[in-house]
Amino acid sequence: MVNRIAVIFDFDETLAPDSTSSFLEGLGIDVEDFWANKVTPMYKEKGWDPIPAYLYKMIELSASGDEGTRITKEKLAAFGKEITFFNGAHAIFKKLRAVAQEVNPKVEVEFFLLSSGIRDILVNTKIAKYFKDIWACDFHYNAKGEIVFPKNIVSFTDKTRFLFQISKGIFGPDSRFNPFEVNKKVDVLYVPFNQMIVIGDGQTDIPLFSLIDKQKGIPIAVYDPDDKRKWGKAWEFVQDERVKNVVPADYGKKSALNHMLEMAVTKIATTLKIAESSYHR
Repeated sequence: MVNRIAVIFDFDETLAPDSTSSFLEGLGIDVEDFWANKVTPMYKEKGWDPIPAYLYKMIELSASGDEGTRITKEKLAAFGKEITFFNGAHAIFKKLRAVAQEVNPKVEVEFFLLSSGIRDILVNTKIAKYFKDIWACDFHYNAKGEIVFPKNIVSFTDKTRFLFQISKGIFGPDSRFNPFEVNKKVDVLYVPFNQMIVIGDGQTDIPLFSLIDKQKGIPIAVYDPDDKRKWGKAWEFVQDERVKNVVPADYGKKSALNHMLEMAVTKIATTLKIAESSYHR
């Protein structure tokens, strides 16, 4: 029996506002124009996958701009350090571990970050230290530290691959040098899917929601309560029966999301405690 719970977060619009848009805005880029007139036609008219499409347009933007709009590893890292999060997000990690320990002292709660955003932003945030691993899109940089090519892409179904890596215990720096290790057969899972909780907000999270729901894990969809444009997308998750749980992205002590996460951790920790008691009878 594995006394472990994995909590997997998306980042943009889940833990914080869209980091890529905020970064571009800080460079003086018209963000609405970037997404609507540069990125969207790439996949609606030219057949690109949406994720490499936005990365390509960032590279194109950086190469064609002046010094102020050049995108570098240093600028991405510096921006990550300044990101502010949704209410209470920075405190949720210790809180959920404490909840699990109160129910079942043998249970460990581990956190993972799985995003289609930019990894060099995310690994430099104040909450990066709480995650066992962070998977997101990477750039290759030239000698000046400027972005020149997508190195790793995390798109729709790519995210499910990393759920399998988590389930098999394949993560950490060394795992990046052996991408085929995810295909190996293991006798004991590091954490079963039904002991996973997935929190996300967007279209790239739908494959995760579907997989976790089918495997009896707990998917939770969130939306920005201050942006009514995002409410319709959240409602579609319910209509399409992607998830049963849709709440505002507010992690405050009395928020619905905080309560839902506590209940989810409590449910799994209690189930593990009961199963262990039955095993030892």
